[in-house]
Amino acid sequence: MSKLNAPTTGQQASAGRSSGSTSTKARKSGTTRTLQTVTDGAGQVTSRVRRTVLPGGLRVISEEMAGVRSASIGVWVGVGSRDETPALHGCSHFLEHLLFKGTAERSALDISIALDAVGGEFNAFTAKEYTCFHARVLDEDLPLAVDVLGDMITSSRLEPADVEAERDVILDEIAMHDDDPDDVVHNLFAAQAWGDSPLGRPIAGTEESITALTREQVARFYRRHYRPATMVVAAAGNVDHTALVRQVRKAFGRNGWLDREEAPVAPRHVARPRRVTPGTIEATRPFEQVNVVLGMEGLARQDDRRFALGVLNTALGGGTSSRLFQEVREHRGLAYSVYSFASHHADSGLVGVSVGCLPSKLDDVLAVVRAELAKVAADGISAEELSRGKGMLRGGLVLGLEDSGSRMSRIGKAELVYDELLSIDEVIARIDGVTLEDIREIAAEVFSRSEVLAVVGPR
Repeated sequence: MSKLNAPTTGQQASAGRSSGSTSTKARKSGTTRTLQTVTDGAGQVTSRVRRTVLPGGLRVISEEMAGVRSASIGVWVGVGSRDETPALHGCSHFLEHLLFKGTAERSALDISIALDAVGGEFNAFTAKEYTCFHARVLDEDLPLAVDVLGDMITSSRLEPADVEAERDVILDEIAMHDDDPDDVVHNLFAAQAWGDSPLGRPIAGTEESITALTREQVARFYRRHYRPATMVVAAAGNVDHTALVRQVRKAFGRNGWLDREEAPVAPRHVARPRRVTPGTIEATRPFEQVNVVLGMEGLARQDDRRFALGVLNTALGGGTSSRLFQEVREHRGLAYSVYSFASHHADSGLVGVSVGCLPSKLDDVLAVVRAELAKVAADGISAEELSRGKGMLRGGLVLGLEDSGSRMSRIGKAELVYDELLSIDEVIARIDGVTLEDIREIAAEVFSRSEVLAVVGPR
């Protein structure tokens, strides 16, 4: 539910940044740093990224964008479903729902009305390694959005009645996902790849785990993980950084929340690389199609080879001109939908191909997909495919970064989960720097690994 953004043609990094990237490691309370400045050909500043660290370790990062009237804000929390024990499975997502249910100052209806009344967009999502609460408003209404989010994050009441009401909502959501073939097959794929571990479990939990969660367990999880040192407040658009910091300090300073003792945040999930468990997993569902995910272990998110893998993934199955789409759908008519993907976590990742087809065509689909992966592993891709893959990746990056919400997501995730904030020019340079040899090497390594196969359908 969130995204990214980039400078237009003619914009360049300002002098003083040799690489276009900035380390985000130096985070001392009370400090403010300018991380990036982007200017146009006339030397006018078009974008500036700044970061301030408040007491308790809360980081406020903003990107001031010229020529826009909107502002987006997100509170990024360093906790997700892989931080849960089996007894707490689904707790991160449950808590995400509950923070909308009311505080001492606002009821659930008050929270909804506050943003609706100014035409704002307001939502949240939970991932494996983080949770995000985000809003997009007119620039003049940013102080309101900051105040509402600060109230929710620091002062949620978690009333027992709200816990019970939202439990039923989440159970309905789980049932909805269980009726979606794509959700089912990707959950199965993760379960086979990661086993009975937090990475292998569905983010929303299961009917059994959600039914068993108590209000006290959720409240303890809230107090433990929702603290200043584990959070980033990111904003982008027509934003004045100094004013934003002042607003955040007030909104998040409720009840002495910012005065909580600052404790060092240990690196999460990076003690050692996590290995993927190959194998096949199947489930029977009364769907019309068979849905398949075939993949293998990929790369962790800090691996510099992820840029080569991104180009390879785009050329292989990222669009209608991609090799898999042409071979599986256009030439053979075996499936309506086929695409490849790459996902990255702190300590590992996955690559794979997702296909939906008629049950009678499953064997042919698997044979063709395996053959194409074997060809790429042996021979790489052509120069024309390399050029097209780079172009698609560059275009998707820039077009996907043309609103304040996308820019907010870029800087928020960079601050929370990466060691550096890459400028758009730097990202494009790394994409353009990928060679055919880079593609051959990563394809030979990744696509020769033992496969993980998940199949869901009527048979």
